[in-house]
Amino acid sequence: MPKLLVKPKGDQGRVTHVTPESAGWTYVGFDVHRLKSGETVSGQTGDKEVCLVWISGKGETTAGGEDFGVLGERMTPFDGAPHALYVAVGSDWSVTATTDLELAVCSAPGGGDFKTKAIAPGTHPQFIRGKGSNVRHVTNIMPEDDNSAHSLLVVEVITPNGNTSSYPSHKHDQDNLPHESLLEETYYHRLNPPQGFAFQRVYTDDRSLDEAMAVENGDVTLVPKGYHPCATIAGYDLYYLNVMAGPKRVWKFHNAREHEWLLKA
Repeated sequence: MPKLLVKPKGDQGRVTHVTPESAGWTYVGFDVHRLKSGETVSGQTGDKEVCLVWISGKGETTAGGEDFGVLGERMTPFDGAPHALYVAVGSDWSVTATTDLELAVCSAPGGGDFKTKAIAPGTHPQFIRGKGSNVRHVTNIMPEDDNSAHSLLVVEVITPNGNTSSYPSHKHDQDNLPHESLLEETYYHRLNPPQGFAFQRVYTDDRSLDEAMAVENGDVTLVPKGYHPCATIAGYDLYYLNVMAGPKRVWKFHNAREHEWLLKA
């Protein structure tokens, strides 16, 4: 199995590149591009659908033959809601940075008659999940109930310092609806301040997979199967961008039985 921790390569250009082939799975692709003002990144979706997420910065954007103008407004992922753009199958797209820009490119198999469209900040309001030291702030970008894509599910989460997240431990690695859905998943991690670190564990019930990772600013973790909780350390807030896809666009998870009592506490 490929390594589950993917470190960024360099500071500029395409710093992260995850493909189904490199991850050893079927559905999810994930790239991060860091551009200086005036630089351009472009692509073609082919038989995939793509969600562009403005992690930080602004850029002149075209996609599917349409000019979307300047998208993006926040300068860090900890400062407000994201701009995003869904790019349909068989489309070209291009973003020219008008400030320093960090752009995520989330991809998965396409299908259906979905249209290219901008996803404005606030389309899906932020909400709080959990309580006590298990609080996190969730902003859906492409949730399952918006009927906006064939495969992609995209969400970002901010976990305050010292808190746990994606917890109690849950998994979604069985195509067994209505009880559980099979979804591959990537986590793109950012820390505030950036010199911090957090932890993530990916493990299965039988411990045939059991990997604990210290994640730093800009790291990506792969979740091919199993449970995948995170924990921050004191003084450092954790942001992550999740991309999920599988044979059905449904997020139905199974909690680890030994930790379910926390949901009632």
